[in-house]
Amino acid sequence: MEPSAKNKILFLNDLVRKVRELQQEGKVIVQSHGIFDLIHPGVIAHLNSARSQGDVLVATIIKDEHVRRGPGRPIFPGDLRAENVASLQQVDYVCVVDDDVPYKCVQAIKPDIFAKGQAYRDRDAAIHRKIFEEEKDLYFGKSRIYETGGFSFSSSQIIKDFLQIYSAETQCFLREFSRKYSFPDVLGKIEELRKLKVLLLGDGIIDEYHYCDPIGKSAKSPIIVNKYLAHDIFAGGAFAVANHLAAFCDHVTLVSLLGTEDSREGFIRDHLKPNVEAKFFYREDGPVVVKKRFIHQYSNQQLLEIDYLNDAHIHGVLESEILAYLETTIPSFDLVLVSDFGHGFITDEIIRTIETVATRFAVNTQTNGANAGYNLITKYRNPTFVCLDETEVRLAARDKFADIESIARTVARAVNSSYLIVTRGKNGSIGINSSEEVTRTPVFSTKVIDTVGAGDAFFAWTAPCIARGYPLDLTSFIGNAVGALAVRVVCNKKPVEKHELLEFIHALLK
Repeated sequence: MEPSAKNKILFLNDLVRKVRELQQEGKVIVQSHGIFDLIHPGVIAHLNSARSQGDVLVATIIKDEHVRRGPGRPIFPGDLRAENVASLQQVDYVCVVDDDVPYKCVQAIKPDIFAKGQAYRDRDAAIHRKIFEEEKDLYFGKSRIYETGGFSFSSSQIIKDFLQIYSAETQCFLREFSRKYSFPDVLGKIEELRKLKVLLLGDGIIDEYHYCDPIGKSAKSPIIVNKYLAHDIFAGGAFAVANHLAAFCDHVTLVSLLGTEDSREGFIRDHLKPNVEAKFFYREDGPVVVKKRFIHQYSNQQLLEIDYLNDAHIHGVLESEILAYLETTIPSFDLVLVSDFGHGFITDEIIRTIETVATRFAVNTQTNGANAGYNLITKYRNPTFVCLDETEVRLAARDKFADIESIARTVARAVNSSYLIVTRGKNGSIGINSSEEVTRTPVFSTKVIDTVGAGDAFFAWTAPCIARGYPLDLTSFIGNAVGALAVRVVCNKKPVEKHELLEFIHALLK
């Protein structure tokens, strides 16, 4: 890259200072924002049109982890995308920025004009309606929004058509699905979910990731010595499920169990979305559940896990208080979700109460290192919806080798569930309804960073779809799209937001 082009690339703070200096000189600043993954005729036409509106053109490039524009994106990493754009003579300055909250960088830069490409007019109107209509001033302040003209080219469509991101089988599935459901159809269904009142009952977990680098074998014992590098702490388990729900449902109530000693309640409340109402109960004979994982920094492989918990079932006065609360509270909710990790909170009496009082309830019974073979879905009866992974459903059926379709039927009959979906990793998912009709959906993920928490995301998004009576094929499609986004996030660092799911689905159905 030419030195002159390299000098165009700035950090955000430096760019903001530069923009202020130029504005004080009377220069009109134009900002364009996007992925800039492929530089095609549509991008050039957009930048030419944007440049004509002012004196200085700033291009902000969405960083890799915040690109949600469809499978396989971005094709090129952020530093290369920035270099490509900086090499264009139309562009004066380039910056790689966060986009976890869409267009947030505009608030910092405060351009005189924000140039929006024609290709995104319909997409943004549907996906980011709140940004462009209800809260325009909050996001864009005094910046004038200018829609560039010219031919509309879609990078997502070019990538989809020519780079063959998916197998022939998945491409065939998407073609057939898009004939049955358009993007506006799916958008409308997802928007309807916000009206549901959801009660979530489950084991909350603090997930700790301690990143290490192996440095050799101990000279005195047969163990690998690791050097500590850094750590992250996440709100996982039912806490994560609540945040996923709150991304698309307005009313979410979480019921969970903490320990009286070192409850971590402050951390937990700080990491729940504002529209999650938390009702906590406290056990005196155990801590809040903490799962401390030691991770190889570069491969992201787990080396060791240590769990801090008392997984014996609660009882006595504490259980009675929870039962009384559920009996009076559940009837006011449209749906009850049970996120059962088998860590002592969900007792048989609590299960019977849910089965008796709830109009609709959905269950996910997790198998993990602390409960393998003991926390089975067969302890529930008559759930509206059951969501399990393949290991969990095979354990419930006590069958390691049979065809997954027959396994799903066996378990659905055993618990008398109206709907059951089995997630199968790279093999997608299989769903079965009360008529024993089977729906198979392929996997949509192309990049996997971490699978921890992906099942929770899938469960959180699909259970409300079932509660609203959506078809199983549509529900499974939404769930698999959610899963594809969830595996790109480390542990439960952030929930799958509605706008990013809609962006991903929009790209899938083009």
